[in-house]
Amino acid sequence: HFAATLTLSVQPGPGAIFSASSPRLAMKIMWTPARLVARRAGRSCRVAALSTLKKTSGTGKAHEIWRDENEVDNLPKVRRRDGTIAEIANVRGFVDYERNPDPYRDPMERVFDWGEINDDSGGHDKVERTVQAARCMDCGTPFCQTHTGCPINNLIPEFNSLVYQDQWKQALDRLSQTNNFPEFTGRVCPAPCEGACVAGLVDSPVTIKNIEYSIVDRGFEEGWISARIPRTRTGMSVAVVGSGPAGLAAADCLNQSGHKVTVYEREDEIGGLLMYGIPNMKLEKEKVHRRVALLAEEGIEFVPNAHIGVDVDVNVLRANNDAVILAIGATMPRDLPVPGRHGRGIHFAMEFLTQNQKRLLLTKEGNLESGWGSSLGGAAEMVTAEGKQVVVIGGGDTGTDCIGTSMRHRCKSIVNFELMGKPPDARASSNPWPEWPKVFGVDYGHAEVRAVFGKDPREYGVVTTEFVLDAAENVTAVRTADAKLTPQGIEIVDNSTREWPADLVILAMGFVSPEATIASSLGLDLDKRNNIHADYGDYHTNIDGVFAAGDCRRGQSLVVWAIHEGREAAAKCDAFLQKRAKQDVGWGDAARGAWAHHQQLRAA
Repeated sequence: HFAATLTLSVQPGPGAIFSASSPRLAMKIMWTPARLVARRAGRSCRVAALSTLKKTSGTGKAHEIWRDENEVDNLPKVRRRDGTIAEIANVRGFVDYERNPDPYRDPMERVFDWGEINDDSGGHDKVERTVQAARCMDCGTPFCQTHTGCPINNLIPEFNSLVYQDQWKQALDRLSQTNNFPEFTGRVCPAPCEGACVAGLVDSPVTIKNIEYSIVDRGFEEGWISARIPRTRTGMSVAVVGSGPAGLAAADCLNQSGHKVTVYEREDEIGGLLMYGIPNMKLEKEKVHRRVALLAEEGIEFVPNAHIGVDVDVNVLRANNDAVILAIGATMPRDLPVPGRHGRGIHFAMEFLTQNQKRLLLTKEGNLESGWGSSLGGAAEMVTAEGKQVVVIGGGDTGTDCIGTSMRHRCKSIVNFELMGKPPDARASSNPWPEWPKVFGVDYGHAEVRAVFGKDPREYGVVTTEFVLDAAENVTAVRTADAKLTPQGIEIVDNSTREWPADLVILAMGFVSPEATIASSLGLDLDKRNNIHADYGDYHTNIDGVFAAGDCRRGQSLVVWAIHEGREAAAKCDAFLQKRAKQDVGWGDAARGAWAHHQQLRAA
């Protein structure tokens, strides 16, 4: 209420200032980016707008909030789609409220640093988060948590409902029942759960991914997430080879079952793909360090710089443990064998991303003295996009990460080739709900190129035919032809040859299989794609006591699938160890006694 003489001053733009001269005027004020509205209000006036409408990443604005004159503690009312103003309710939330995902930082701001692309404010405020949780339909059959949605079967309607009720600790408990690392999946998962959301049949899906990481972030802030040290130990030991999401999930579950778990990682940092495969702007490495430290406090032993099969004989490792879980990932990249492939300046995506992340770990700002590149694991020179004309071959998440990294290196130009044609703006009839929607979208890297260069970097229906080299065998251009998909396969369009200038070419065409060293040493069976053969749901290889999980078994996939397989493999490994304990195979009296005591406490 204003009941005094005010000085009038109006300036255009979001920072507009206004006032009016009236000794008796009682006013209520609403601000929007487009206009200022001053409403005359007497004592009987019911509501008044109090909040600024926030801009989001291209999906609209936060819901306007309103309060009664005497309301202070309770949540305010919000404006619904039909224009009415009422308290937040979840009975018809998906009808009453629009989808409003958490915003990313402005592209022209974030390309100048390596911080996370998520908004620094931590996402929506309490009111908007409640509104978004209220959109959950509490479906009779929640496809979001089935095999078409979340691979780890997160209890999504339950934690959405608890967030709506402001029961955050209980929401964290529900989330932790199925997901070992929601702080990872909430940042990097493409959210197949949202693609399968029932609300998506008639409208936009619920912002499940945003709600998930807001729960785990709140858990760390409040101190609800702390070390869970097992009360007893079984006396049995398990070696986990690989510290990516599958290996960490398996180690976490087995450790909580009371087994002694040791995780071996060939790199100098624990985390695998989470550390070196996913760039810092998608997942801050402090979050990985925080989780690894928590797991270590719970009793898991981590051994970095241990290249099993090279530095350490895998057969010795097997002989010294009761079981082994292989979670070594699919690290053999798909190559592009065309003329000129041997030229300098052509690199695999993971080489580019890994070197960049190691650079950032040396200094937070990524600024280093000259000559440092040779210390980064085999490369005589650091792969950098600075000042270069960059060509990224291959789309998907990895291709986008290479685009975003190149932008932060200050590349001169960038183009991204995709073999397939441009996807449609909406689901095709051959891509029905609840399948993952194969539609056109703009990821963070594409948005940054658009902001800086004014053009989307993607070129669709392009096949690379040759790398053009100069006399010193440095790549100078990429020669391509247009391609189209036919029932018989990819067909080259006649007279469609083009040449693209390039100083740096990054191959981001996915991965074909795990490296063969460990499988060969153990005599493991492989499938037709050279992945380690272990049946889905069983995870036991042809070698007794050796299990396989994650990308090394199923092929290149998502972080959330890796966590799922790590959890499932751990359960099968635990069952194997229990069976072995009952059979007393190779056990001494001390080990049998420890296991019996553990089982008694477990039963109690």
